[in-house]
Amino acid sequence: MALSKGERDRLVVLRQVKEGKLTQRAAAEQLGLSPRWVKKLLARLRLEGDQGLAHRLRAKTSNNGHPAVLREQALALIRERYGDYGPTLASEMLAQEHAIVVNRETLRQWMSAEELWKPRRQKLNKVHVWRPRRRHRGELVQWDTCEHDWLEGRGPKLYLIAMIDDATSELTGRFALSDSTAENMQLLKRYVELHGRPAAVYTDKAGLFQVNRPLHYNKHLEAEPPPTQIGRALAELDIRRIAAHSPQAKGRIERSFGTLQDRLVKGLRRCQASSLEEANRYLEQQLEPEWKKRFGRAALEAADAHRRLRKDQCLESILSEVEGRVVSNDYTIAWRGKRYQIGVEQAKPRMRKQAVKIEQRLDGGLWLRWQEGRIELHECSETVAAAPPAKPAVKPRVKPGAKAKPNRSWMDGFSVGDPAKRRPPLSAAPVALRAPSAADNGA
Repeated sequence: MALSKGERDRLVVLRQVKEGKLTQRAAAEQLGLSPRWVKKLLARLRLEGDQGLAHRLRAKTSNNGHPAVLREQALALIRERYGDYGPTLASEMLAQEHAIVVNRETLRQWMSAEELWKPRRQKLNKVHVWRPRRRHRGELVQWDTCEHDWLEGRGPKLYLIAMIDDATSELTGRFALSDSTAENMQLLKRYVELHGRPAAVYTDKAGLFQVNRPLHYNKHLEAEPPPTQIGRALAELDIRRIAAHSPQAKGRIERSFGTLQDRLVKGLRRCQASSLEEANRYLEQQLEPEWKKRFGRAALEAADAHRRLRKDQCLESILSEVEGRVVSNDYTIAWRGKRYQIGVEQAKPRMRKQAVKIEQRLDGGLWLRWQEGRIELHECSETVAAAPPAKPAVKPRVKPGAKAKPNRSWMDGFSVGDPAKRRPPLSAAPVALRAPSAADNGA
């Protein structure tokens, strides 16, 4: 590709900058460009040679010369299938599915003229200081949950739990029915199995990641609260957790949720996903590869900060709910209203009355931590104990010649003794023996 006269003049000046004979600022003033653009042209010159100074739109069709037939064809497809799509996503769908290449800015003008799309005014309330990306892949991973009507009423309410690499914008996520500790651990397990252990994760201050309690003056409470289950798991995996003080601090994952609420919702609508399994299948098989191709970028440095699991790190054991219990004398452990038995082969005399750790794993299994080992527990079978034999009735000893004591009057009316020997109740006194009453005197 031949260079134009203006590009050849730029090449002469940029070669002087490359040889150190001219500064970038002086070259910018000489060419009438900004220092930033001169820096970018120098980078192209180093990577691509002299051809890097050629205009990027050369040998491409102009966006201003679309025939009317192409314009009407694109607008007809937008009315039929992509009516609720924005210009950016609609231009991508037209290129992928119909081989109609239209610049998104041109399509934006077409849709605005036909009132198929209306731009939304954005307000800039506060300027946020831009934080540069991390230089290595896996150096920092942002982690958050988004609550949205992902299925648009076609199925249950879903939560999107996502992790995005700060250096490469690589997305890893999964849908869940709730934003719980177990569901977040499921995502962490998937991320570690796919990529490895990151150096650090960036989260908010939700109760899943840290214990939030007000300031107290109770001397019996420890100054530093104990870690949560996720906090303990991150510590065992040797992953540092950084707490964000504001949503703007983890803006990369927050902005990705805004993009997903547009693209992911429309993609789920197109494939008619109506369940948790279908939504996760579309997310893992279609959206994540397209996201990496469309929004992913190479890290500034080739070194990868991800680490493999060590031999002493069991991922299923670490990503579980761990609590303390005490082993009973019969080698059983109480857990949530049930009792679990330690096998005969694993039972040791030193276990009784000892404090141990119980693991409730994500697959539902229950395990016991004992001396750097793991023992699987099984629920005790419910057996009904046989009733003890009835003891014969013991007759009271009576001395020979002794008479049985008769029932007293205060026991009349009670079911004690033989009913036939009960005393009859006293009859009412005759009228003649009654004391005169006030009614009798009046008569």
